[in-house]
Amino acid sequence: MDNRQIEVGGIKCHTFDEIISLENLFCAWDEFKRGKIKKIDVLDFNLFLENNIFCLHKELKLKTYRHSDYTSFYIKDPKLRHIHKACVKDRVLHHAVFKILYPIFDNSFIFDSYSSRINKGTHRAVVRLNRFAKKASKNNARNCYFLKCDILKFFDSIDHKILISLIKKKIKDKDAVWLIEGIIKSYSTSLLKGIPLGNITSQLFANIYLNELDRFIKDNLRIRYYVRYCDDFLIVSNNFRYLTGIIPKIKTFLKGNLKLSLHPGKIVIKRYHQGVDFLGYVSFPHHIILRTKTKKRMLKRIEKRIKDLKNNKISKQSFGQTIQSYFGILKHCKSYKLKKEIIEEYGSISI
Repeated sequence: MDNRQIEVGGIKCHTFDEIISLENLFCAWDEFKRGKIKKIDVLDFNLFLENNIFCLHKELKLKTYRHSDYTSFYIKDPKLRHIHKACVKDRVLHHAVFKILYPIFDNSFIFDSYSSRINKGTHRAVVRLNRFAKKASKNNARNCYFLKCDILKFFDSIDHKILISLIKKKIKDKDAVWLIEGIIKSYSTSLLKGIPLGNITSQLFANIYLNELDRFIKDNLRIRYYVRYCDDFLIVSNNFRYLTGIIPKIKTFLKGNLKLSLHPGKIVIKRYHQGVDFLGYVSFPHHIILRTKTKKRMLKRIEKRIKDLKNNKISKQSFGQTIQSYFGILKHCKSYKLKKEIIEEYGSISI
């Protein structure tokens, strides 16, 4: 058989070999282990690292690999979330898959999708949103409105067949599709629906799925001022009636094409001067403040870190890093009084 690379639709059909290569698996391990190396299951895997990676490579090459069951638990962040955690071997593979698939799909995403993407994130999304508001309001010379929506039970509602069909548009390597299907079908909330919050691949799959919504909004509805972060999205306009008129169109597209629904209690249209709550910040025409709930959660976490410090669970250096990370959040909004409060109350501990 000719081993030369075959290209279909611009994507080289050797994706599977790239994913399962020893080089990629070891790189995936290096990325996966960051911040987890002291955990027991990670230590156990690391103890026989080479043997574990070589065995995983062999299973994949022979296609005897089967995804293991998940361990489920709940976290409060800040609302209660049901997390499903795969074993270390599977999570290393998730990183290996993500590493190869990400650049293939990221090129097809719109600019204003900000979740789980390099050089994006919450702060850039908020900055972009405010830039759109200034343009739509002609630098606050006229009224400007925000339509804010999110999707009802998004991760639990993702349809496996639709997701796989979207992936197949880009990935033509049958072995790679076999592996990706195995990861997708390793979890379900109901018949062929749902992806787990705990997988790094789920972040990419979520963007692949909602890229269809992004394209509908940008290409079909021709909306200029649109920002999405995971399943939360906002549309900015100076026309209130226009925003109310596009809601049914978005609902129809989501239901008919992606089998999704907007959360009925979270469809909001507000004036810019009323303040727009998005990704932990509240944006106004002339300033941005931290959401009250975010502020309270931040102070509560600092208190917990102080208890950990006093009980010798963390070092002063670690506590200082916590304070600095929160200052990184605060630099994006009006927060002089809060910074001063934190420095006066806790600053000496972080030195």
